[in-house]
Amino acid sequence: MPEQLPIWGFAPARRAHAAFKGLAPNIQGAAWMLASAIGFTVMTSLIKLLGADYPAALQTFYRSAAGLIILLPMILKDVKGTFRTTRLGILLFRSAAGTLAMILSFYAFQKMPLAEANALSFTRTLWLVPLAFFVLREKLGAWRIGAALVGFVGVSVMLAPGFTAGGHGFGLAQLAALASAALFAMTITGMKVMTRDHSPFTLLVYAAVLGLVFATPPAMFVWAWPKPVDFALLCAMGVTGTITQACYIKGMQVGDAAAMAPIDYTRLVFTAFVGFTFFHEVPGWTTILGAAIVVAATLTITWREQRTARAARQAMARETAADDQPAS
Repeated sequence: MPEQLPIWGFAPARRAHAAFKGLAPNIQGAAWMLASAIGFTVMTSLIKLLGADYPAALQTFYRSAAGLIILLPMILKDVKGTFRTTRLGILLFRSAAGTLAMILSFYAFQKMPLAEANALSFTRTLWLVPLAFFVLREKLGAWRIGAALVGFVGVSVMLAPGFTAGGHGFGLAQLAALASAALFAMTITGMKVMTRDHSPFTLLVYAAVLGLVFATPPAMFVWAWPKPVDFALLCAMGVTGTITQACYIKGMQVGDAAAMAPIDYTRLVFTAFVGFTFFHEVPGWTTILGAAIVVAATLTITWREQRTARAARQAMARETAADDQPAS
């Protein structure tokens, strides 16, 4: 599916795809994940740079508009097929949650140090644990529950006030970051349900179209006509966000998810470097320790889920092989 996205038709994307194609699958995936991490760092840096003059709701509007423009050529090839669905209600809910999550995420990146906001964004994996139980009716083992609880301990360490002289404690920006992660977890859960009878491209298009629809009203309340340079940066932020998403999807498609998850955490290093170099942000020891705990917990959850899925596939293969054996 990701190879069908319009950005793969651009010359730089074609050259990158050709360069990666001869490598082992996990190496290819790692390369795409690194590209995604770099793109994410560029996007969040632009969010923070433009945040003083352009509120999160307005930036979300430009992000959604850029994503829709990039997808438009592919949409026009088969409009009816792209928008065919039997679950419009879930798509509406998923897009509304995703748009609100993006607004809250942009607000957090504007108001918080990049490293701390980025670390809190990874808690979406922790929120997936209770959602998998209540929405998808999945069984939760002791490992998943324990890892999620440990992860939220890491969040508490990051947000604990008074541990360091420059500690930020728990404020509106931190609340926005956690709420954004929880909402993004809802959209991921919704995607797991919808991919049973919808193509990933259809879900991506609905997210782009409905995202722009939902982002427009709050953007109107804070509307400001950008200067030419700012307009170019806002467009660059939106395009970079779409490319980042496409590279992430490609990496996860090509490589093994358990192997790709650690690569995604290079975002922490990149954003910490940019925050220190360009915004004079120095992460406190509570941020570093808390982020390390969250990373360890989310990696544990990812590893256990991959191991469980692999065991289920092997069991199904054995059953299939047994059924194919001729009766004696």
